[in-house]
Amino acid sequence: MDIAVIATGGKQYQVRKDQVIKIEKLNSKQGEKIIFSNVLLLTNEKGDKIQIGDHFIKDEKVEGEIIEQARDKKISVIKFKRKGHYRRNVGHRQPYTKVKIIKIS
Repeated sequence: MDIAVIATGGKQYQVRKDQVIKIEKLNSKQGEKIIFSNVLLLTNEKGDKIQIGDHFIKDEKVEGEIIEQARDKKISVIKFKRKGHYRRNVGHRQPYTKVKIIKIS
């Protein structure tokens, strides 16, 4: 199978072999292999062979390698009330993990 849909970090990602994805932060080190066992769907490029699990597909997994642990660019969260003399500006940088998909099986 060429394409898989995996679930990690409360989100779902469509992945292919040799693709690099940014996912929610995982507690692993750079260079480590990781296995995603929560595979929701497997299919080929044409879409004529589709395998869908009841919840997850049993005995199927997607293997990846952690490329980078980093934090995203800063976003600014602003709260303002016009007549109450209230202004608040808070910044946030979301941590993420960059993973390269090695094998879909």
